[in-house]
Amino acid sequence: MQTVHSIAEVQDIVGARRSESLRIGFVPTMGNLHGGHLTLVEKAKKSCDFVVVSIYVNPLQFGPNEDYDSYPRTMEQDQQLLMDHGVDLLYAASTNEIYPEGSENHTHISVDILDGMHCGNTRPGFFRGIATVVTKLFNIVRPDIAVFGEKDFQQLTIIRKMVKDMVMPVEILGAPIAREPTGLAMSSRNGYLTPEERGEIAPTLHLCLSEAREAIQAGETDFDLLRRNAFAKMAQAGFKPDYFNICNPETLLPATHNEESLVILAAGYLGKARLIDNIHFNR
Repeated sequence: MQTVHSIAEVQDIVGARRSESLRIGFVPTMGNLHGGHLTLVEKAKKSCDFVVVSIYVNPLQFGPNEDYDSYPRTMEQDQQLLMDHGVDLLYAASTNEIYPEGSENHTHISVDILDGMHCGNTRPGFFRGIATVVTKLFNIVRPDIAVFGEKDFQQLTIIRKMVKDMVMPVEILGAPIAREPTGLAMSSRNGYLTPEERGEIAPTLHLCLSEAREAIQAGETDFDLLRRNAFAKMAQAGFKPDYFNICNPETLLPATHNEESLVILAAGYLGKARLIDNIHFNR
């Protein structure tokens, strides 16, 4: 595996592989890699001949009181994991190249409506930061396929719409949520949890999602009641609930009672961590 730090190096290497008619796969990350990231790598490897992973902690997707400065940066560990899993190229990007005139002076990409709901309501500007950096990374790498995790369901939906609307020549693949044995969705921010929070309290989020799904599949149609019940259970366990929304999986708007396909999106604060999860199912 090669590790490079400049746009020119990425484009030279990827361009050479493309000239050999190799199919280019891409997995953008912020590093501090875990098993969930590695499932994205494995999915890219199955679909492509040459896999590129980027590591870049993007300042545009952090609010003024969020954890940009303290976000875990574990480059040596990440490099070893990627090497062990057969990645061909690691692009360790730098802010000086990604935003040479400063992130606030850079052109911004917004996916209106979708980026203002759910996580976007709590974290204004978050998805604008993601859409902007992903657009730039796509232009640098020019992949045939890019893989994103379904844990970040709203992000995946926004990326898919952005690619469709802007006619970007890249296929977006979603990878299923990787979970710990307790059901907790794997996340870099799980590292902020204490052992008790991680093992005993955090799995409540997935439990609430599963119980709501079972209730809907059994015929429950009072979605507001399900939301209130989930909030109560989360709060009793120790969460500060953020949202628990039953939605159309394509528009992310509130679901109607006659829709067959549904997604439940949930988020809550636990200790120093903000955790998100979702469950996508048919009635």
